[in-house]
Amino acid sequence: MRAPYTQLYLHCVWATWDRLPLIKLNIERELYSAIQAKCRELKCDVVAIGGIEDHVHLLVRFSTTLAVADLVKEVKGSSSHMMTHAVVPGEFFKWQGAYGAFTVSKDGVDRVAQYILNQKTHHADKRLFEDWEKCETVDEPV
Repeated sequence: MRAPYTQLYLHCVWATWDRLPLIKLNIERELYSAIQAKCRELKCDVVAIGGIEDHVHLLVRFSTTLAVADLVKEVKGSSSHMMTHAVVPGEFFKWQGAYGAFTVSKDGVDRVAQYILNQKTHHADKRLFEDWEKCETVDEPV
């Protein structure tokens, strides 16, 4: 059976509730594992995942059968559920509702992946790509 050939890469970023520093080093590995597991289930290949205490970046090779909103909803929902029920039960953990999503060309995958994998350094050194850090729109006064 023939299948379509695609190279669809998506960079997603989303934050914790009110940008609280909820992603502690001791839970980061389990959180990222939950995100990766959901991506595999949704037929998306994780290229890179990384972040800091208040947000996560994810770069995937995107499935042709999935909507962007569905990917983000499923990944955020399953990871939040795992955090509140298995990793830190009884502690507050919640994602904000908004997210950012950016298409990436095949030629840009390595650059974006390195940016994601080095989030802690980029934030510490204030060497950020502001557009890649956006998780929400802010209404500007008219």
